[in-house]
Amino acid sequence: MITRRNFIINTSLAATAVLASPSFAFTMKKKEIGLQLYTLREELPKDVKGVLEKVAKAGFTTVETYGYSIKDQFWGLTPKELKKILDDNGLKAVSGHYNLGSYLYDGNTTELIAAIEAAKVLKSEFLTVPWVDEPFRKNIDDYKKIAFRINEAAKLCKEAGLKLAYHNHDFEFQKHDGVTGYEILLKETDKDLVYFELDLYWVVYSGNDPLRLFAENPGRFKMWHVKDADKTNQKLNTEVGSGTIDFKPFFKEAKQSGMVHFFVEQENNYASNSIESIKTSCDFIAKNLI
Repeated sequence: MITRRNFIINTSLAATAVLASPSFAFTMKKKEIGLQLYTLREELPKDVKGVLEKVAKAGFTTVETYGYSIKDQFWGLTPKELKKILDDNGLKAVSGHYNLGSYLYDGNTTELIAAIEAAKVLKSEFLTVPWVDEPFRKNIDDYKKIAFRINEAAKLCKEAGLKLAYHNHDFEFQKHDGVTGYEILLKETDKDLVYFELDLYWVVYSGNDPLRLFAENPGRFKMWHVKDADKTNQKLNTEVGSGTIDFKPFFKEAKQSGMVHFFVEQENNYASNSIESIKTSCDFIAKNLI
């Protein structure tokens, strides 16, 4: 099964919340459960309208996009066309993963400006950096350069009425002369401009504790990816609630995290098919976590 990493490389894609006891409750009028659409990357490009209808019927109210390119837009649809389909199904793209490789590595703003314009049409809140290619994250200086560029991109996003976020994998937690790349990104980025989308699976997979990150960096993790780990093979995903990760402690500390949106994601290992898997995850979250 293709991974997010290979997908991005091979395709050159490179609120407020309060605590409730015992569970976390949103202040929205209804419970908000989001989906990272990369979960449905096999089906979505073939039938955007039909797949998004199924997403809404499964219980999701928000989505996070992926795969935008200047040439192909969103799977052949313009942002305006995609926005209409989302609206028709009561869905809102509150965030999107946009490849900013040419900007992060070379300072070329072409992709960044196009991403900002697309996100504005979708009326998104966040524009999210999903990935940094391996040659550009080999040492401390590399991460400091990325942090500098992210700060500059965040200023442009703010001018456009957007917020910039950074999504992690596990490689950010590798140490370079005793410090992790993630520590550098947290320290070197402007906390008033740059936010973080914490992929809970990758944090746990890397041997780190999301609760410690919340405590040490309160309010910085405005979004989460809620993705479970398979019981027999931690490298694989599974439906939320069916794996090894206990999400309840994380949701109890959502206020400390600063989380305002979260997205279910499952990259592989679907129990039956991807649509059934997202419904299973959505149902578990609605009944047990929020």
